[in-house]
Amino acid sequence: MSFARLLAPVALLLLAACAADDLDKPPAPLGDFRLGLNVVVGETARQVPPSRTATAEEWEAALKAAIDRRLGRYAGAGEYHMGVSVDAYALAIPGVPVVIKPRSVLVISVTVWDAATRQKLNGRVKQLTVLESTGFLTPDSIIGSGIMRNKQKQMQSLAASAARAIEYWLKQNQEWFSADPAVRAAARAATADSSGKERPPRIED
Repeated sequence: MSFARLLAPVALLLLAACAADDLDKPPAPLGDFRLGLNVVVGETARQVPPSRTATAEEWEAALKAAIDRRLGRYAGAGEYHMGVSVDAYALAIPGVPVVIKPRSVLVISVTVWDAATRQKLNGRVKQLTVLESTGFLTPDSIIGSGIMRNKQKQMQSLAASAARAIEYWLKQNQEWFSADPAVRAAARAATADSSGKERPPRIED
């Protein structure tokens, strides 16, 4: 798989990846949502060259911490489990400043479960692609994060962008967490997978 193909779906999430960190602000209401289990699987990660190498354990630790920080702020009456798998990544390597300044990218698949009913809320696995946040006209954006940041900083930035993208996706489907049982049931029925079978998306060469 080429780096260009990996970046193809990222346009819709540029805002989520580049927005200023807002973890110091109270989150907007999200119905009865409260984070339960936060399960991240890194063994599925596929490295897309050119890229630095990261282990499954490193991805799991970075994403779990970022998801806990962002989604752990919600204190709804319900409990929802989050399942995340790392599909692919590219961690920018040092390039030629200005001329070649690679950008890091991460692709994940997400599933949300209602702990009380054991119901999967999204009928199909949601795949999200995010870019490393470097800010506007910062040394990272001008020279490239491969030179300005080490691997750990790149992964932390990608994980934070991924957690923010998950939060944005949940808010797009906030009817899943409505206090009104009728609204909640209708929203969940609309996204139910009638086949009952599902596999995480695969990225082909």
